[in-house]
Amino acid sequence: MRGVQIRCGGPDDVKDVLDFWLLAAEGTDRHDSPDKVVALVERDPEALLLAELPDGGDLVGTLIAGWDGWRAHLYRLAVHPGHRRRGIATALLAAAEARFAAFGAFRADAMVLDDNVLAHPTWSAAGYAPQPEWSRWVKPLA
Repeated sequence: MRGVQIRCGGPDDVKDVLDFWLLAAEGTDRHDSPDKVVALVERDPEALLLAELPDGGDLVGTLIAGWDGWRAHLYRLAVHPGHRRRGIATALLAAAEARFAAFGAFRADAMVLDDNVLAHPTWSAAGYAPQPEWSRWVKPLA
C-alpha cells in the first residue's frame, strides 16, 4: 500500500495491538494477554511489525515475524477489515521477509488457520502454500 508505514511495536503498543486483534484477527484458542505481548517485544524488539497510516498513525495491520535463531516463523497477520485488499499484508510480509533474509533464513513458515479461507488467497499470492509433508502437532500446556 502506498504510504503505509511499517514499524516495530513496543511495550507502549500492547493495548492497541490486543484491541486490534479483537477487531481484525481470526479467533482461535490463543490466550492473548498484555504480559505475553510485552514478553515478545522484550525478547525480540523487532518481531512485532505494525502497519500504520501516515496521516494520524492509525493501526491497520500486524504481523509477528519471529526468529528463533534457526527458523523464521510468521504469526498474527491481521489487516483492519476496512483497509483490506490495499497491499498492507504484502507490505508487512515484505518487511518480515527482509528481516529474515538479514538473518540468513532460507525459508519462512506461516501459521494459517485451515478454516480462515479469507486469508488463504493472501498467503497464496505472497508465494506461501501448505506443506503437505507434515502437520503441526500441539499439546496444550495450560
